[in-house]
Amino acid sequence: MTVNARTITDEEFFYGHKACPGCGGALAVRQALKVLGPHAVAALPAGCMSATGFNFPQLAFGNNAMITPFASTAAVLSGIEAGLRAQGIKPDDCTVVGFAGDGGTADIGLQALSGAIDRNDDVLYICYDNEAYMNTGIQKSSLTPFGASTTTTPAGPAHHGSVTTKKNLFDIVAAHGIPYAATASVGYLNDFIKKVERARDIKGTRFIHVMAPCPVGWGFPSADMVDIAKEIVDTGLWFLAEYEGPAVSGVPGGMFRLSRDPKTFKPIGDYLRRQKRFSADDEADLAAIEAARDARWAYMREKWGK
Repeated sequence: MTVNARTITDEEFFYGHKACPGCGGALAVRQALKVLGPHAVAALPAGCMSATGFNFPQLAFGNNAMITPFASTAAVLSGIEAGLRAQGIKPDDCTVVGFAGDGGTADIGLQALSGAIDRNDDVLYICYDNEAYMNTGIQKSSLTPFGASTTTTPAGPAHHGSVTTKKNLFDIVAAHGIPYAATASVGYLNDFIKKVERARDIKGTRFIHVMAPCPVGWGFPSADMVDIAKEIVDTGLWFLAEYEGPAVSGVPGGMFRLSRDPKTFKPIGDYLRRQKRFSADDEADLAAIEAARDARWAYMREKWGK
C-alpha cells in the first residue's frame, strides 16, 4: 500500500513484547509503527507499553524508542523533534511519535500535550485508551466511563463504580486549533491506519485517540478484545471522528467530521454485561449511560454533521 509515495511495509517494528494476551494497546502501537516505518522515533511514558516493551536486555521496538517521565511525553517529543531538526533530519524521513495511555495523557500529561499543541511542534501523539491506569493496578483515570468498577472506584452498595463520566479529550485537544486530531478504535483497524497515514503527512502537532480495550482491567476473555473494541463503536459508546484545524482545513475554527455515523446503535446492555467492570450496574445505571450516549451523539450530529 502506498500513500503519498510512502509505503506501509510488512516489516514489524514492535515485536517480542510482554503485553498481556489480547492487549489493545499493543495492537495499536504495532499497527501505527507499520505505517510510520523504521525511521520513526518513539517516546513512551510509564505505562503498559513501556513496561512490556522495555525489558533489559530486550527491547521490543525495532526503531529508536525511549521511556519518558510520566507527565512529560509531549515535552520529550518536542525535544526529540528539535534535536532532529538541528541535525538537518527532515520530518518527511522521520516521524516523532509518542504512545501514552489515558492516564498519562488526559491526566498527568495534559499540560505537556497542551504546550506542544500551543507551540505546534511537529510531532504525532497517540493516546491508547484502556480507560484506567492499568499498568499500576487498574485505578480510575479521567477517561474511565461512568459505572465502571476500578480499584479506586470499587462497586459497592452506594455506588456501582465510577461516578464521573469520561472526559471529552478529543474536544479539548481540538479546542487548541490543532492541525489534526482523530478518534479511532482497534476494532476498526482500517480506519485507524488511514488516520495514522493522514496524521503522518500533516505538519505540526497531530493527535490520535484510539480505543484499546484491556481484557484484564475490563474483565473479558482475551480472545474477545477486537470484538469488544468494535462493539464499543457499534453501541455508540465511542465515536470515530476527525478534526482539521484552520491551517489545514482553511475553515475558521477548524472542521469536524464524523467518520462513522450509524443510523441505529447496538444495545448497550449486551456490551456492558460482557465486562466484569460493569457487572454491578443496575438498570438505572444502564439508563444513565444510554442517556449520556444519546446526548453526546445529538451534540455531535448537530455541530459536526458528516
